[in-house]
Amino acid sequence: MDRSRIPLNSLRAFEAAARHLSFTRAAEELCVTQAALSHQIKALEKRLGLTLFRRLPRGVMLTDEGAAIFPALRDSFDRIGNALGVLAGGQIREVVTLGVVSTFATGWLLPRLQEFAVRHPEVDLRILTNNNKPELAGEGLNFAIRFGDGSWHGVHSTPLLEAPLSVMCAPSLLPDLKAPADLLKHSLLRSYRAEEWPAWFAAAGLEAPRLTGPVFDTSLAIAKAVASGVGVGLLPPAMFKAELANRHLAMPFDKSIAMGRYWLTRFHIRPETAGMIAFRNWLVQSVNLV
Repeated sequence: MDRSRIPLNSLRAFEAAARHLSFTRAAEELCVTQAALSHQIKALEKRLGLTLFRRLPRGVMLTDEGAAIFPALRDSFDRIGNALGVLAGGQIREVVTLGVVSTFATGWLLPRLQEFAVRHPEVDLRILTNNNKPELAGEGLNFAIRFGDGSWHGVHSTPLLEAPLSVMCAPSLLPDLKAPADLLKHSLLRSYRAEEWPAWFAAAGLEAPRLTGPVFDTSLAIAKAVASGVGVGLLPPAMFKAELANRHLAMPFDKSIAMGRYWLTRFHIRPETAGMIAFRNWLVQSVNLV
């Protein structure tokens, strides 16, 4: 078989479907029908003599063979896009796509983006916010900024900001919170990381109560609920400096716990482009100045 004669449309269809893990979303991106996209992928599988996707009741999953060729195709299309670029003032601009947990995006990154734009006008950032963890492959990202311990399979992690958690409440609740035990009289708002409150109470020398009530998938939602007087939450002060300064939030106690930090991550197998290096260097330098 002459693999040099594989239609480019079929490869593009596969790359988009592999990135989204959805024929529907890939078809929408490429402005074709789902049936047409499925036909292109079936034709590619027939030409290669391989099964690239497992069809599931909801969506698709890459086979081992599909997962093996996806990074090379994704990198190739990225390079083509970067080479074509967006001409502005005679200069080729590189697009760098960044996935960011929403708390870091609003609490640290967005207020500083203008500085990056001034320093690196040749780089166009595309920013996708996420409540939990950005998916490097599924969203076609160059970088992802995540919170955790930095040990994620298959990615290179650069440490950024530490973000210890402290108890925060609405300022109106401060008179009721003289000691950690006073928290037991209030609703304790939880994140999806169930170990946070038990760790804080252990650090305060107390046994954690049985936790009930809603679970939030982002610190931003917890902060909004706390500021509204719904309850008390554990939040990273480093991401809510403005809210503390304008007294939308208050910290009744000095005690904090370290549950992880923010990291800049990328796939090991994908080399960094000039734009990626520029963003990484700027971000690390900016974080170290804080």
